Amino acid sequence: MLRELLAHRIAPDLVVGSSVGAINGAYLAGAPTPDGVARLEAIWRGLRRREVFPLTWRSVIGLITRRDFVVDPSALRRLLEENLPCQELERASVPLHVVATDLLGGYAVRLSAGPVVDAVLASCAIPAAFPPMRIGERYLMDGAVASNTPIRIAMDLGASRLIVLPTGFACSLESPPRGAIANALHAVNLLIAHQLVTDLERYSGQVEIITVPPLCPLAVSPYDFSHAGELIERAAAQTRSWLERGGLGKHRIPGALRAHQHKDEAG
Repeated sequence: MLRELLAHRIAPDLVVGSSVGAINGAYLAGAPTPDGVARLEAIWRGLRRREVFPLTWRSVIGLITRRDFVVDPSALRRLLEENLPCQELERASVPLHVVATDLLGGYAVRLSAGPVVDAVLASCAIPAAFPPMRIGERYLMDGAVASNTPIRIAMDLGASRLIVLPTGFACSLESPPRGAIANALHAVNLLIAHQLVTDLERYSGQVEIITVPPLCPLAVSPYDFSHAGELIERAAAQTRSWLERGGLGKHRIPGALRAHQHKDEAG
């Protein structure tokens, strides 16, 4: 999506990201050019599950003894430290805002200054999978819980035109994802899509909102990184076609974000 938008001469004045969108958003804000997006694409194409979710016997034993999280976040921290193009949120080339959720209060927290890696780790801290991040006096977790697509926050920052890039959800799986983390990620993606539809309906009359359609049908679990290249190319082709058909002038909520079932699955 980013590749095609930049090729269409659409560049952001500010970036707001939450959960996995915080990773892509932080990279885009630090390197808002076609070359920067190409480097981000190369990272996703080469990424392996163990670089984000390194499950070991130690982590399983830790879950039994600590009872708070399954995955050691050090691998994800290392990946971010090695690849993000800026170290501080306020030093990004484009104003960058990362959204997380206050663990105790349940409200969205906007992070606009300080270490970018800490902010992104907080925004990506999937409950039970990763530990919450303590930043200042707050314990923060995955931004998807409170506001995965933080339209209201972008509006409060003065945005008058929003281009939303949703991931959608795996709508055509043949069977439930296998494993606790895979199921948690699938559930989070469903939550994100439903929450986004609600927000789009709520704010559509207050600000111009353009939503790039996500892939559908989609039969790949968010826990499966092996199809990244294929999905990137599908999304690029679909976004290019959408742009050529005047997508930027349309303000529809993509049907792929709403709860649905494919005909071959419905029997």
